[in-house]
Amino acid sequence: MKKTTFLTPQDAETAFYEALERADLDAMMEVWSEDDEVSCVHPGGPRLTGYEQVRENWAQIFKSGQRLHIHLSDQVIVSGMMASIHSLHENILVRGAQGEAGGARSIVVTTNVYLRSGSGWRMVVHHGSPTPAPAVRRDVPVEAPKVLH
Repeated sequence: MKKTTFLTPQDAETAFYEALERADLDAMMEVWSEDDEVSCVHPGGPRLTGYEQVRENWAQIFKSGQRLHIHLSDQVIVSGMMASIHSLHENILVRGAQGEAGGARSIVVTTNVYLRSGSGWRMVVHHGSPTPAPAVRRDVPVEAPKVLH
């Protein structure tokens, strides 16, 4: 089967997130380079390397039955002739297998890296990290609670 040719890194990124929302393993792996050097890190998970490890992990995620709705924000893209690095926030709503609403929400800080090859643009790195908890400001004096009588 011939792989899809993604003419731009944005085409590959759009296909990646569409496949993720549909939990479509074949479409997901169309986006990935088949090199042994690809890597994928999910929030809180280990670093996966190589096409087969990445594929197996996506297969496990998609078998869970959870479906995701993802809104991308805060995108910063650095792109050249042969590589494109995308830093963004994935605003995720987790849904059940039937698509019912009311699931958990999270924000994942993500970096996606795409390389241009003879077969178009392909993903070589997907790294997602949980958003850190808001920092507690220590330079602001803490007021004593007001007591009303």
